[in-house]
Amino acid sequence: MIHLGIIEDEPIMLASVEECFEASRDVEVELAATSVEDFLAGMPKEKPLNTLLLDIMLPGMNGIVGIPRLLERWPDLDIIMLTNSDDSDNIFRALQAGAFGYISKKRMNPNIIRDAVYTVHRGGSYMSPSIARQVVAYHNQQRIKKTTDPTTQLTTRQLDIVQGLVDNLSYREIGERLDISIETVRDHIKNIYRKLRVNSKMEVVQKKIKGEI
Repeated sequence: MIHLGIIEDEPIMLASVEECFEASRDVEVELAATSVEDFLAGMPKEKPLNTLLLDIMLPGMNGIVGIPRLLERWPDLDIIMLTNSDDSDNIFRALQAGAFGYISKKRMNPNIIRDAVYTVHRGGSYMSPSIARQVVAYHNQQRIKKTTDPTTQLTTRQLDIVQGLVDNLSYREIGERLDISIETVRDHIKNIYRKLRVNSKMEVVQKKIKGEI
């Protein structure tokens, strides 16, 4: 049995979402509220609740801020976000906070709402196509950034040499610390300069101090 909660501040939208489950024998809408605060106040802790449709833009506490509060009371709660915005910041903040689904109101209909609730209840994750596309685009950007950022391409040995430069060691002292020749140290430093696109020891040290390496 799906014990469903709904938090949505637009009365027409709230009524429409509730109507989606009026004929469902395996879904019981336990409480519908217009804010996280009202939902927490009106829903007894002992009452069964395993799925929640949660709007992001709400009066008072917004949906993303409310997720930890809701999960504190119902740790096994499956939360599906409802939003008018496809803002990627909100998408990832909600997912990181513990949401399992994300529906764009722009393309929402009763079938989508029901499909999302059943999918998440079965252990899956549901996202509107436009939201899923943004998630994929974000991960692709991160992958590209990781492979093209020269600071992520330094080897462990090169990072050891960078630390030697930060410690103000000479090439000879770095070689002794790492048990390698001065020539090998010089070769590594040339490669470090090339990867970091710098021309001096001081620039390397500054990047390290700033946390860019």
